[in-house]
Amino acid sequence: MLYSMLVPAPLPAVGRLPVTAPFDGGTIAEVELAGEASVERALAVARDCFAERGGWLSATRRLDILERSLTLLRGEAERLTQLATREGGKPLKDSRIEMARAIDGIRLCIQCIRAGHGEEVPMGINAASGNRLAFTHHEPIGPVVAFSAFNHPLNLIVHQIGPAIAAGCPVIVKPADDTPLSCYELVRIFHQAGLPEPWCQALSTPDHRVAGMLAADARVAFFSFIGSAGVGWMLRSRLAPGTRCALEHGGIAPVIVAADADLDSAVPLLVKGGFYHAGQVCISVQRIYAHRSLAGELARRLAAAADALVVGDPLHDATDVGPLIRPAEVERVHAWVNEAVAAGAEKLCGGEPAAGNCYRPTVLVDPPDDARVSCDEVFGPVVCVYPFDDLDAALTRANGLDFAFHAAVFTRSLDTAMQAYRGLAASAVLINDHTAFRVDWMPFAGLRHSGLGVGGIPYTFDEMRIRKLMVIRSKGL
Repeated sequence: MLYSMLVPAPLPAVGRLPVTAPFDGGTIAEVELAGEASVERALAVARDCFAERGGWLSATRRLDILERSLTLLRGEAERLTQLATREGGKPLKDSRIEMARAIDGIRLCIQCIRAGHGEEVPMGINAASGNRLAFTHHEPIGPVVAFSAFNHPLNLIVHQIGPAIAAGCPVIVKPADDTPLSCYELVRIFHQAGLPEPWCQALSTPDHRVAGMLAADARVAFFSFIGSAGVGWMLRSRLAPGTRCALEHGGIAPVIVAADADLDSAVPLLVKGGFYHAGQVCISVQRIYAHRSLAGELARRLAAAADALVVGDPLHDATDVGPLIRPAEVERVHAWVNEAVAAGAEKLCGGEPAAGNCYRPTVLVDPPDDARVSCDEVFGPVVCVYPFDDLDAALTRANGLDFAFHAAVFTRSLDTAMQAYRGLAASAVLINDHTAFRVDWMPFAGLRHSGLGVGGIPYTFDEMRIRKLMVIRSKGL
């Protein structure tokens, strides 16, 4: 099957991108690749949509489009879930949850339109502001360009496209090369729901150079990027003056397990947070700092639970851990694990590739702080446990990297929870929960190298609009 670029009056493709299943390597479909001329056309179309203010989509029409898309998406939910599972490798039971989140994300976009209003600015409170009334109104920021990631091929696209539609922005989306099919299907649904094709375009590019042209163009008002820190910061450096952006990178998430933690509650949560989607999550549990009095027991229980996980075909309902996205990722993760073991880490389970491009869930104890599993994002099914004696020292170690996103603490003590909350360098601290917890209406922000701006559908919606002030001067006031 061939997926064509979703650009009005498309120009000839410059090639085709084969999309393969990470588990068995089978070709699922091919996607047309857009060259420089197609990128230029897409940008011109988006600019023209926004420049013609009389043609902006009204709130009523945007609500109707999103509500229709909900109905269409529900009708195709299982087919799209199967497609996302096959192209991305996330186990079917987790992909079904992702689909439910994507549907709920569109509901959130509808709520944003209904609740997104301006506010009155106080006037008449001194001589300078007398005889005046002032208030804000919201307008779309302008054309949006979104680059997405492979690990949540349905929900991430909703997080980037949905708020743009809700805000009234024309949007061009470039999905991840590994998982473009879910994006094309979602864009097709928005078009079927009544969104004019020029207002949402989807294309894939042959290389980073052409993709960079799309992001760096002066017609882009807002750039949304989800992916690696190196690529995200590089693209930000090339944005045109005035282009706003949001970047979402990785986290290398730390967890503190205090001496009084409830291990019966903590272990299942840490296993889920560490091995969900084979660890290919930007807020996946990676570094667990456990008090020495229970670190050994915690590590053994984590290893036993990890060994019990079903690793294999993501299309099987029983599978807990599916494949990594590419064979090269299996090789990389394995090299990092072997490096840590050679440097003194104890391997309690896993540590080896499995059939179907999978990697067995791995628990390491006390790898050196300069090992790559300790200081870089593994983005694989590897969890490290580090014993500690002093909480403040553990917090210092947890904060010792350039990345800061989600963190967590397990404790029965309110004082310990508050000490960790105050002491952890993170945008979110989860108490007695794993770091990978997220709902789509909460703020989601990477700090330091982990990102820029605030995600979460209501927050993205807000960033894709401008507050336009009106001040009325009248003797009648």
